[in-house]
Amino acid sequence: MKVHIRRFNQNDWPEVKAIYQLGIETGNATLEPSVPSYDNWISSGDPACTFVAYTGQKESILGWSRLAPASTRKVYEGVAEVSVYVHPSQTGKGVGGFLLEKLIHASEKKGYWTLTAGILVENSSSIALHKKHGFKEMGVREKIGSLNGKWRDVLFLERRSRIVNWD
Repeated sequence: MKVHIRRFNQNDWPEVKAIYQLGIETGNATLEPSVPSYDNWISSGDPACTFVAYTGQKESILGWSRLAPASTRKVYEGVAEVSVYVHPSQTGKGVGGFLLEKLIHASEKKGYWTLTAGILVENSSSIALHKKHGFKEMGVREKIGSLNGKWRDVLFLERRSRIVNWD
C-alpha cells in the first residue's frame, strides 16, 4: 500500500473527526472526552503543520497529524505540541511514522525548535513511535488529567530540532 501525505483541507474534516473519535473510544489516545468542533480544532493548530495520510486510490484518510503551538506567549514561540492519530485498521503499517516524519520536517521549515508530546502511559505504541523519531522522555506527569472520573498519568516527551537554531 502506497501512503501519501498532504496538507489537511476542510473537506477532510469528517474523516479526521471520525479517526479522532475512534482514538477517544480507545480510552488511551487523549484525555478529551469528545471531539471538538471543527472551528475549535482548526483554530488551535498550525494549518501549515496539519496533515493527512491517504492511499491515493479513493483518497480515503488513514490518519492525521498536526502541531498546536504550546502557548500564545512570545516566550514560547517555536514550541509546539504534536498530535498523531491513525485509523485503527491502519495501525502497524507505518502510517504514523510517515505522518510524524512529515510533521517534523514541516515544523523545522516553520522554525519550530521544540516539539512536545503528552502521551497516556498506557499508549505504548505511540510512545514507541515518538521515541523512534527522536523524542526523549522528560518525565511522567502523575494524575495530571481526569477521563471518565479516573485520574491518568501522562508521559511527557520532547524533541529538539538539530536544524533550527534555538540558542
